[in-house]
Amino acid sequence: MILSRRSWSLFSSASFLFFLFILFQKASQREQWRQIPQPVGMSEVSMPGLSTTALSSWTISPERINTSKTKSPSIPRPSLATGVRKPSGSKYSKTVVVAQKKTEDTYWINRNLDWDFAVYIADDPTAPLHPPKNKGNEVMVYLTYIIDYYEKLPDIVAFMHFHQDSWHNEEVLNSDSVQMLNRLSPERVIREGYMNMRCIWAPGCPDWMHPRQAKVDEYKQEETVIIQSWSELFPDDPIPDVLAQPCCSQFAVSREQILATPLSRYFLYRDWLLRTELSDYISGRVWEYLWQVIFTGKHVFCPKTHVCLCDGFGICFGGEKEADAYFDLRHEVRRLEDDLEKLEEEADRVDQIINEGSEALETLEMPDENVIEELMGKLDTKTRRLMQMKSEALSRGMQPKNRALEAGRPWKEGDGF
Repeated sequence: MILSRRSWSLFSSASFLFFLFILFQKASQREQWRQIPQPVGMSEVSMPGLSTTALSSWTISPERINTSKTKSPSIPRPSLATGVRKPSGSKYSKTVVVAQKKTEDTYWINRNLDWDFAVYIADDPTAPLHPPKNKGNEVMVYLTYIIDYYEKLPDIVAFMHFHQDSWHNEEVLNSDSVQMLNRLSPERVIREGYMNMRCIWAPGCPDWMHPRQAKVDEYKQEETVIIQSWSELFPDDPIPDVLAQPCCSQFAVSREQILATPLSRYFLYRDWLLRTELSDYISGRVWEYLWQVIFTGKHVFCPKTHVCLCDGFGICFGGEKEADAYFDLRHEVRRLEDDLEKLEEEADRVDQIINEGSEALETLEMPDENVIEELMGKLDTKTRRLMQMKSEALSRGMQPKNRALEAGRPWKEGDGF
């Protein structure tokens, strides 16, 4: 059962607070990526990258970088907003494309979604849908779907990872892929042409990748190899100074935006992936910051978070300042959770030593119960306020006029988007 369908009324007040505490604990764990960039692939398991020595061999000489910068682009880039919105109340054909391995479960796709789906089994060549080779993580599957269905695409295609719950999903939607897809505004995707399914900027925006950077960053190994990869994928295009969009290779695209790039180009990109000697981990990370180039023609694609959440998912805080206040409060809640967890761990350690009858008993000091109660009180108050702000944002987002106002786009009476 997804979180949005839980019946909160079944819980007593104490149980309700306990559940919220657990929920935010899990959310806090999911966001440990803030301390260090995490690899993203079909199963999100760390894979061997390249050593610093190996990465150095991919560095392009300054002479080649300078020469490349003076070249004029020979490959036409698509522009945004190529789709045509249907009359208010119309249905859009939608397909979610998922890369999965045989050992991975995608039960949530056909149980809870109002989308059609195309699940490619990356490591099973006998599956009805499979790529030509299990290589490059989800990139191979995404490109293969486009090639397979280029002539019969739905109105909207969402490219997603196999898991329902993940740290890189929007936490305000309980990090739940089902909620994200079912709340996604088809009108925004059609209107914009391309929408990253992650609205939060970190990691990825506003200027995450610097392909012309000569120094190797062990936490962004793909940054160095992007130089070589760019030269192979776009041989006549200048190497950009910056590539940026929110991570992590989950996005929705309109049919028109996909068709703005010739089919031959998608074959070229997939052939590159089939031939490259880069590890799956590195090649997949390279493409995290190329999708926006393919589908928008932009090197940097960082829409305002509050606009993305409101116009894209109907979560309208009322403006950028109000959205920032929500996220600031969310971080306060996490800090309180961390402090409380440390005190509880210390109390558990003392209890364990007491039970074991250790000689160190006399030096022990049990955490002050008053401090713990004070922290729990603050956590209770701020958690309730956080939930209230989210509830108000969801209610505000139900009105099409509010979504248009926060996005700063035209709206007239009768528009249902």
